[in-house]
Amino acid sequence: MGQLIAMFFTILVAELGDKTQIATLMFAAEKRDEAWAVFIACAGALVLGAAISVVVGVYGGRWLQNVPLKLIAGFGFIVIGLWSLFQYYQGD
Repeated sequence: MGQLIAMFFTILVAELGDKTQIATLMFAAEKRDEAWAVFIACAGALVLGAAISVVVGVYGGRWLQNVPLKLIAGFGFIVIGLWSLFQYYQGD
């Protein structure tokens, strides 16, 4: 039980203030009358993402040990940041 609590709080703290939470905040601000729909959609997306991560972790654990995940994640964040800046300056 202690491990579950530790995982819960680790993920909770890691998710606070990240781009997913900011996107959810923006959707909720736009769709104030449909706040429950925003909650359900975002919660469902997070659950599905976690499920995919668990399945990949279980079945790809040995292979993933040899993949530079931090490098790939860092590169991905840079690409997303550049894309966001591009979108901002394009006026979208």
